[in-house]
Amino acid sequence: MIQRIQSIFLLLAAGGALGVFGLPFASTSQAVSESAIFADAQYNVFDNPALMALFGIGGALALVSIFLFNNRKLQMRLTIFAFIAVLIGTILGVVSFMTSSSEMGDATIQDEFGMYLPAVALLFALLAYRFINKDEKLVKSMDRLR
Repeated sequence: MIQRIQSIFLLLAAGGALGVFGLPFASTSQAVSESAIFADAQYNVFDNPALMALFGIGGALALVSIFLFNNRKLQMRLTIFAFIAVLIGTILGVVSFMTSSSEMGDATIQDEFGMYLPAVALLFALLAYRFINKDEKLVKSMDRLR
């Protein structure tokens, strides 16, 4: 059913993965011309095309898997792929941030709300997978009783 709790979790996971397109990860008080990611004083997903692709794919897979409630095995597989895409995107974003933070000099970096959205997406993708798996086990146990 589409109104199950895993559908809510998948919607929240997609919101977390796609929300990074609207919110920056970090910002500085002024632009740093030496830095590749803080040249415009904000570090967001648009600074790296791989980040855009990974978070876009992760969010799209989470959205698509909401409507695959009839095929729980495929829904679980797409949820895992969405989790992996967001996880790789998060790791890539952190590595990119760490390599560019050495070029910052004395500029202070403030973290923004977008930095926490990938963690939200990962958490809700795992919760969705857990509840989809729970439903699959329940259906299998009911089939055994027939």
